[in-house]
Amino acid sequence: MYKRDRRDAAASGLQDMQINTQRLTLKTLSMAHLQTAYAYSSDPANTQYMMFLPVDSVEETRRLIKDSLAELKKDAPGYYKFAVLLGEKHIGGVGLYFDAAPDIGELSWLFLPEYQGHGYATEAARALMEWAHARLGVNRFIALCDAENLPSQAVMRKLGMVLTDSTGTRKNRGSDELRRELLFEVRLD
Repeated sequence: MYKRDRRDAAASGLQDMQINTQRLTLKTLSMAHLQTAYAYSSDPANTQYMMFLPVDSVEETRRLIKDSLAELKKDAPGYYKFAVLLGEKHIGGVGLYFDAAPDIGELSWLFLPEYQGHGYATEAARALMEWAHARLGVNRFIALCDAENLPSQAVMRKLGMVLTDSTGTRKNRGSDELRRELLFEVRLD
């Protein structure tokens, strides 16, 4: 059933999909979001706890968006990326990845610094979880973070996630040191 649901979702126009919350709109990340996505993903201070960021250039951001759009054309996409809009303003992004297992959705988020601390990440990630649960049949969600990333840990807890492993390590792109990684999980039934 899971594979069928993912195929059905991919076939039904994810390239211009939209999820609405009380305050936000999640839209499929596209080239229309290039400059803002570059702004929040290239800032070393904003991405200090991220494994694959900061990006080096607008061209790298363009390639990542292009790859994301190509992924949505697959029968069973391995990930989904969304721009988060407050009104018409692109303030951040959320993602859902299926690297751990095809039935486990890994959540990610990143926002412009001036829009952090207002509950937008929690609201957007919760909407993405609810969409994935209803549309893709995903019941288990995980999120990983650097052990020092206290704001992301707060978002995870607000999503109902619990810490299940604190023994992992990671290498963040903006750092030369090996870092401790935390794994949070939640099940929706």
